[in-house]
Amino acid sequence: MSDPVVTRFAPSPTGFLHIGGARTALFNWLYARGRGGKFLLRIEDTDRARSTPEATAAILQGLSWLGLDHDGDVISQFEGAARHAEVARQLLAEGKAYKCFSTQEEIAAFREEARAQGKSTLFRSPWRDADPATHPDAPHVIRIRAPQDGTTVIRDEVQGNVTIRNDQLDDMVLLRADGTPVYMLAVVVDDHDMGVTHVIRGDDHLNNAARQMMIYDAMGWPVPVWAHIPLIHGPDGKKLSKRHGALGAQEYQAMGYPTAGMRNYLARLGWSHGDDEFFTDAQALEWFDLNGIGKSPARFDLKKLENLSGQHIAVTDDAALRQETEAYLAAAQRTPLTPDQGKHLESAMFYLKDRARTFPELLEKAHFVLTSRPIVPDEKAAKALDSVSNGILTELTPQLQNASWTRDDLEATLNSFAEAQGTKFGKLAGPLRAALAGRAVTPSVFDMMLVLGREETLNRLNDASG
Repeated sequence: MSDPVVTRFAPSPTGFLHIGGARTALFNWLYARGRGGKFLLRIEDTDRARSTPEATAAILQGLSWLGLDHDGDVISQFEGAARHAEVARQLLAEGKAYKCFSTQEEIAAFREEARAQGKSTLFRSPWRDADPATHPDAPHVIRIRAPQDGTTVIRDEVQGNVTIRNDQLDDMVLLRADGTPVYMLAVVVDDHDMGVTHVIRGDDHLNNAARQMMIYDAMGWPVPVWAHIPLIHGPDGKKLSKRHGALGAQEYQAMGYPTAGMRNYLARLGWSHGDDEFFTDAQALEWFDLNGIGKSPARFDLKKLENLSGQHIAVTDDAALRQETEAYLAAAQRTPLTPDQGKHLESAMFYLKDRARTFPELLEKAHFVLTSRPIVPDEKAAKALDSVSNGILTELTPQLQNASWTRDDLEATLNSFAEAQGTKFGKLAGPLRAALAGRAVTPSVFDMMLVLGREETLNRLNDASG
């Protein structure tokens, strides 16, 4: 029986959870959850100057909105510094690492001279094979002894086998002169200690894998399965950046995209299951595998996101949709619904949800059921309520009192009334929209009547014609 799958998401808390990070988290979550494994969360907060509690909170909120729950406590990389340093000292004691006393000025001079001579600027420390008896009493770093011949092969589930010549690898610093561990060391130690079996991350980390493998090999630790996924590009084919618009996961919540739609869309950014575009969480968990990830960068497309979002809104349970709509209003810092408005919205969902791609669209279409009497028409709608149309509404009201409030009967009643007035129903629609919603552009008059019910419909018509 194979070991259980353990994946991790390890963001740096220097800003919000951007879309690329959200997709990486989703892929790790899907892979672990779909196999009954663990999905862990580590905050890589070793850069104390740039790491902030606010950024950590934003990352956690973004993951929460996306529904990506993690196992166990959130791990702080900074808090493991003593453990990271312990591993570096162990490698030093075993002769797999060494003390290097070269100063920054000496290293810079070496590289400048190498450049001038057209040679490799890869620093080769003169202290690698020095007799410890010659070591000065001076500040030093600890460097790993990198292999100097042969090759390192990164066996990657997405990129295939990637071969790197060992003479292109330097003796990476493990501990700085002040005794603090470097990021590369911390990542390996944390992944090992957390039992991570699969490292699924952006392919901008691909070259890091060769350097990190030196530490795994030196410690005799099993190397995790690598899966380096292509980055996300904007519609113009260039690396996704701020110029392409909103990038934070929570910004998309505030723009009104449903969580399920965003999860579906992010899963399809770089991964595929046949020709399937729309799928449920259950299907994604069942289908997701590393061999479905492509090698080419995916392009972020808001129109596709909107399309999928609309499909997910359409199939979401009415009560759940009301809750998520209210969460959207809070995220967008818009006025919350009153309890009565919430009930009215939920009662209208059966009709509204097939016609909206985002929550702002849903609320716009729901205006007629969220507003309350007396209805104040906007400027355009008010033009439809002249004395002639008011008279027509007054005559229409008794006809509707006797209608059996079904769509077929309402259509028959209104069409017959229009014919009796020597006109077509289209001429009645403007005044009815203005009376029922106070807007010139609304959902179908019949749908509004059905949602509002007989009593509220007649009251609004009486208000408008009175």
